[in-house]
Formats: sequence, C-alpha cells, structure tokens
Amino acid sequence: MRPVRTAFAGALLGTVVLAGCGQTPAPSSAPSATAPSAAQTTAPAAQGAAFPATVQAGNGAVTIAKKPERIVSISPTATETLFAIGAGPQVVAVDDMSTYPAEAPRTDLSGFKPNVEAIIAHKPDLVVASDDKVAAQLAKVNVPVLVEPAATKIDEAYDEIVDLGVATGNKAKADEVVSGMKATFDRLAAEAPKASKLTYYHELDTTPYAATSTTFIGQIYGMFGLVNVADKAPDAAGGYPKLSAEFVAQADPDLIFLADVKCCQQSKETLAKRPGWQDLKAVKNDRVTQLDDDIASRWGPRIVDLATTIGDAVRKADTSQ
Repeated sequence: MRPVRTAFAGALLGTVVLAGCGQTPAPSSAPSATAPSAAQTTAPAAQGAAFPATVQAGNGAVTIAKKPERIVSISPTATETLFAIGAGPQVVAVDDMSTYPAEAPRTDLSGFKPNVEAIIAHKPDLVVASDDKVAAQLAKVNVPVLVEPAATKIDEAYDEIVDLGVATGNKAKADEVVSGMKATFDRLAAEAPKASKLTYYHELDTTPYAATSTTFIGQIYGMFGLVNVADKAPDAAGGYPKLSAEFVAQADPDLIFLADVKCCQQSKETLAKRPGWQDLKAVKNDRVTQLDDDIASRWGPRIVDLATTIGDAVRKADTSQ
C-alpha cells in the first residue's frame, strides 16, 4: 500500500494490504508453492511427543527442537495468530506494527527493516516473519526462523495457522481456530443473498489502489457473489491496479469498501469531495463501508470479521433494492 502497507501484491500491496495502516476469498483447494498444505507440516507422534517438529514454511523445512518459550514475531498477522492459538504466553516481543491483540508485547522492532541485533537482544528461540530478510543471518546464531508469507488463498491462511500451531506446541488449538473459521465462512456464504450481483470497489489507499478478484481480498468478496469493478482495470494483471478517479466514477459501483480509514481518514464524506464521485450510487445511497485497515490487510483468524462486515453490507444493500 502506501504509507505503511506492502505484502499481498508482491508484498506491496501485500503489505499494502498487510501492514494495513499499521500490515489482506471463495475458498480454494490449491495452496501456493510458498504456503504449503497442512499435510506438509509434520510433528512426531511417537510417545505423543510434539517436538522436535518440522514445518514446511516459506523458507523451506524448519525444525524446532523443543517447544519455544521465547518467540519474537515481526509479522502482525503472525502475532494475531499466535495469540489466537494460545501461544501468547510464549511471545516475548512483537514488531511495531503488531497492533492486535492489545496484550501483545509491542516493541520498536521493524518487520519492514528488521534489525538482527535488536531481534537477538530478546533472546528468541523462535522468530516468525512474513519474509526471509533475516532468516539466513539468524540461522548463523542457531535461531530458527519460520517464514509465513502473505497468503494468496484462504486455504493458505489456514495452513499457516496450523504451521504456527505445530511450531509452538499448540496444534490442537490451531486446528480448532481453523475449524471455527471454516464454519463461519460456510454460514456467511449460506446467508448471502443468492440473486444479488452488486458491483463493488475495495479501496486500499487514496492513490487509489484497488484489489481485483484474483487477490486474497477479492476472493473473500467473491463469497458473496459481488462483481469487482477493478477487474476491468487496464493494469489489473498484478491484482492490485492503480485506478483513476475517472475509472471509478464511470464504473459507479453499488458498494464501496474503504480500507484506508485509520491511515487516511477516508469516509463517505471525503469520497463525495473527489471530482465526479459525489453522484456515485454508493455515496448517494449510503453504501460506503469503513473497514478496519488492519483487519482488511492481514490474513490471520480475523479475516472472518472482515467477511462478516462485508456480508452485513451486502444484506443491507440487497434488502434496500
């Protein structure tokens, strides 16, 4: 994204999406090469032992000799996931963009420009990151690094949650979290209006950058049968096209979702001040939804909250037609 976002789109917008102003499917069954399936994550079962455990992460096979007690996370999504699966007590430090949950031990560590010495100062026995910038350097001092990159499919998000469960000795809770997410998505999809073919625009920032249906974010919208106006953008091949104000005005979407609220204070009122946007259907009909930037830019357990917000907006629009 812009000020502080870059990871979904090539990690750009991945973090665009990722970092959300602070680090973003109809489910797919084909995980990407960078996010291995749960079947590739292994942990010894003999004598019920959980360690050593080997996880096929974005940086290859990572073996954790024993249950980590001093975890450092320099990925906001990983931080959220670690706490969701019960590994919070094992986390001793997180990066400056890890805004959730409130109890996470936030520090001045940077996930964008990680400082190896600063990370080592926390004496970690496991570091979790969204890219491999520090993996090689930390390996030299025998600190295992688990790289869990931006997911491109919802199944990859599930796999990464399981990865962290295995790596931290919390697999049962991780499986429970994933099962709950799947159940929620199934319910939301079932509740979605079937006849609706509403069009929408998802704004990443005020440039404005958008996300097409091929992206992780776009796939979530796809659950509700929405039509993405950004799919027709001339430079949509990368999944995160930079649009013009004229393009959006001409597309005149039924719904607008803003993921640049915290960072850029965007709202229905600010959109109405943009040239040609005051007459957009979404603006005139009060169908502009302000999202939580962070939730809309991360691929952890809270993606169900994003989907819930989208579902509520779709139902509201469908009943008002």
